[in-house]
Amino acid sequence: MPWKRTAFTGGTLAQALNIADLRAIARRRVPRFAFEYVEGGAEDEVTLRNNREAFARWRLLPGTLVDTTARHLRATLFGRPMDAPLVIAPTGLNGILDPDGDVALARAAARLNIPFTLSTFSTTRLEDVAARAGGRLWMQLYVMRERAGARELVRRAAAAGYEALVFTSDANVFGSREWDRRNYRAPGRPTLATLADIVCHPRWLAAVARAGGLPRLRNLEDHLPRASTSALGGSTLIPQLVDASIRWEDLEWMREAWPGKLLVKGILNVADAERAAALGCDGIVLSNHGGRQLDSCVAPIEMLPEIARAVGNRMSLIIDSGFRRGTDIVKAIALGAHAVMLGRATLYGLAAGGEPGVDRALRILISETDRVLGQLGCREIAELHPRLLREA
Repeated sequence: MPWKRTAFTGGTLAQALNIADLRAIARRRVPRFAFEYVEGGAEDEVTLRNNREAFARWRLLPGTLVDTTARHLRATLFGRPMDAPLVIAPTGLNGILDPDGDVALARAAARLNIPFTLSTFSTTRLEDVAARAGGRLWMQLYVMRERAGARELVRRAAAAGYEALVFTSDANVFGSREWDRRNYRAPGRPTLATLADIVCHPRWLAAVARAGGLPRLRNLEDHLPRASTSALGGSTLIPQLVDASIRWEDLEWMREAWPGKLLVKGILNVADAERAAALGCDGIVLSNHGGRQLDSCVAPIEMLPEIARAVGNRMSLIIDSGFRRGTDIVKAIALGAHAVMLGRATLYGLAAGGEPGVDRALRILISETDRVLGQLGCREIAELHPRLLREA
């Protein structure tokens, strides 16, 4: 009889040994429309798959006979220390996974002394996240057709003490996430099958009821019709809101209006990275939006070495898309990233168990990264270097 690996069959956070285990719990815990919003990629999901496969094309080359008992993951970003080179990425509609999702993510980040990035399309007001969670807070900005809303968000985030503004540049035309769209018969209108599936998740329904009803896009309530701010169907409504005319000149007014650190998210080539540096940006996020926008797009990890050589000594380089293991994080830091942004990995934790689930996801990844660091013969993140990698 052929040997078979033992599959994960647990249902508690304590039983989850990796991010894939948390994903399995999350899939059972939340309705299909919520899980597929997190899970899905654009079109044939070539980009989504390549984001994971690209990590396997880099192999680790360890050193040996090094005393690593005192190793640590401490790093510095924008002159401030953090316990690990991680940032929680901006993700919208978190309230469909957990009614208090944005605050849960921010609190978990604060406990581990890493930044949390709040999405424009959050289901909690940015002021409420600052008051209830604290920690290092960054604000992500989508520029919408009604530009006054973007300027008002920038003003509010500055007033609330947010450290950084993360301008997302790769969503001027939204990707087609077909799995997600099939849950709706029209924008914002779920199919009968979707509604029936929701009824089959009474624990989720009870949590929504306790929170006072379906979550809404709270940061945009003053600028959009009420029908456009519902998180149920928000994934089909949001593409109608973003502005396809955004351009480099928009960074100029942001730089003037924003007193803190300014990052551009969605950079994937050297020319754009150099232009961001020339315009006075403090950092960039190498990102293909987690495979949710352009299908058949390069993976950020594929472009990292080239971009790091060009601008890595002039600005902070952060990278996202596809990170699920400590080995992924170590490879990115060795190739020149200063920090890694986590999106789906922490959302699986959120969907699996709220704030404790996020904490579990982060601690799994930190533990894996620490172990890999020691196995490579390194004592700190600063010792990671391209010489520890070989391209397969």
